[in-house]
Amino acid sequence: MRVFEKVDQKVSFPELEVQLMERWKAEGAFQKSLDLREGRPRFVFYEGPPTANGKPATHHILARAFKDLFGRYKTMQGFYVERKAGWDTHGLPVEIEVEKKLKISGKFQIENEIGVERFNELCRQSVYEYVEDWVAFSQRMGFWLDYDNAYWTLTSEYIQSVWWALSEMWKQNLVYKGFRVAPYCSRCATPLSSHELSLGYRDNVPDPSVYIRFRLKNDPKTSILAWTTTPWTLPGNVALAVDNDIVYIKVKEGDEYLILAEALLTVLKEPPQVVERMMGRDLVGLEYEPLYPYSVPEEGKAHYVVDADFVSTEEGTGVVHTSALYGVDDLRLCQEKGIPFKHTVGLDGKFLPYVEKFAGLHVKEADPVIIDDLKERGLLYKAETILHTYPFCWRCGTPLIYYALDAWYIRTTERKEQLLANNNATHWVPDHIRTGRMGDWLENNVDWQFSRSRYWGT
Repeated sequence: MRVFEKVDQKVSFPELEVQLMERWKAEGAFQKSLDLREGRPRFVFYEGPPTANGKPATHHILARAFKDLFGRYKTMQGFYVERKAGWDTHGLPVEIEVEKKLKISGKFQIENEIGVERFNELCRQSVYEYVEDWVAFSQRMGFWLDYDNAYWTLTSEYIQSVWWALSEMWKQNLVYKGFRVAPYCSRCATPLSSHELSLGYRDNVPDPSVYIRFRLKNDPKTSILAWTTTPWTLPGNVALAVDNDIVYIKVKEGDEYLILAEALLTVLKEPPQVVERMMGRDLVGLEYEPLYPYSVPEEGKAHYVVDADFVSTEEGTGVVHTSALYGVDDLRLCQEKGIPFKHTVGLDGKFLPYVEKFAGLHVKEADPVIIDDLKERGLLYKAETILHTYPFCWRCGTPLIYYALDAWYIRTTERKEQLLANNNATHWVPDHIRTGRMGDWLENNVDWQFSRSRYWGT
C-alpha cells in the first residue's frame, strides 16, 4: 500500500513555481502573513529601492533574495514585518538611459536639441516601463513585497518629504552653499559626491607626466621646475607652491639653471651640477613668467612662489603647479593668499573662447596639444607617461576632472561623532564592516555635496 502519491518524474519545476505563485495570489498569502501578526512587535524593513533605469538581470537576484530572507524569517518569529516596495525613479542613471534612447550625449544636447520639459516627460515614461519589468521579475523569484502600495521617488508626496528633510536640516544650520572644487563629470555636466567618486576608480590608467620650466622674471636663464599629470590645467596656472622647510637646489644644465627639491634630483636628465642650496622660504615671493596670458589678472597679483602645507617630496619636483579652480588644495591656497583666478575651462569640459590657442578643445584632447606647444617654446623639460589610479564617472565612464563651482552641501562633519557612535552600536553582518568599509568612510567623511546640475531629480 502506497503512503504517498506517485511523483511524476517529468514535472516542470518552472510550471510548478507559477502554479504556486497563482495560489499565493488567490489566497492573499502575503497579506494574511501581515494580518495574522497585526499588533505584534514590529520589525522594520526598508526596501533600498532599485533604480528603474533598465531591466533587471540575474545578478539582481542575490540582493533581493537576502532582503526576502530577513523579512520571512522575522515574520516566522512572530514579528509584524511591513514590506513596502520602493522604486528609485530619479537621477543620472535614468537620464543617461533616456539619452541613449535619443542617441544624444550630455546636458547641453538635452537643452539645445530636446528641451527640458520633453526630456523630463521621456524620463517619466521610461521609469514606468522598467518598473513593470522589475515587479514581474521580483514576483517571479518569490520576493514578497507590497507592490500595490510602493513608494516612488517621483511622486509629489515623496518629493515633499525630501524638501521637508532638507528644511529640517536647514533650520539646524546643516545646509549651506559653497564654492568648492569637486569631482566633476563634463559629459553629465554635474559634480559628484565623495561617495560617488569612490565608485569609479580604475587602476593602471595612462596619463601624461610632464616637467615644466617656469622662467624667473628677473633671471630668464633660471627656471623653477614643476611637475603635473594634468597639462590641461597649465593655462590656468597662477602660482607655484613650495614648502618652507624643504631643501631646494639650483643646478646647471647646459647654459640654463633649474630649481627643484634636493630629495628629487633623480628626475633630472643629466647628473646634477649643484650651484646653490636654499630653503623653500628663500624662494617665496619670486616672480616668474606666466606660461600663458589667459590667467594674468586684471587686478591683483599672480605668478609668484608661495609657501604651502601640502607640498611634499614623495613625487614630482617638490614644487606644485597651482591652478586655483582645478584642485582642492589649489583653491584653498589661492583664497588664503588672495591670488586672483578665473576659469579657463567651461562646464562642458572644453576651453573657453578667450583661451584662443585651445578654445573648444576638451581638456583630455588638449593635453597633447599643450605639451607640444610648450615643447616648441622650450618650456617642456621632460614628458613621460605614467600608469596610476584615476576616477571615472561611475555612470557614464567619462574621466572626471576636479572643477570649482557653486554647490549645496550638508555639514555631515558636524555630526561625525554621532555617526561614529551609531555605527559602533549597529550589529553589522559581517562584523568587519563596522570598522572597515563603513567605519573608514565615516572616519574620513567630508561634507556631503548633494546638489546635481541636472533635470530629472528630486
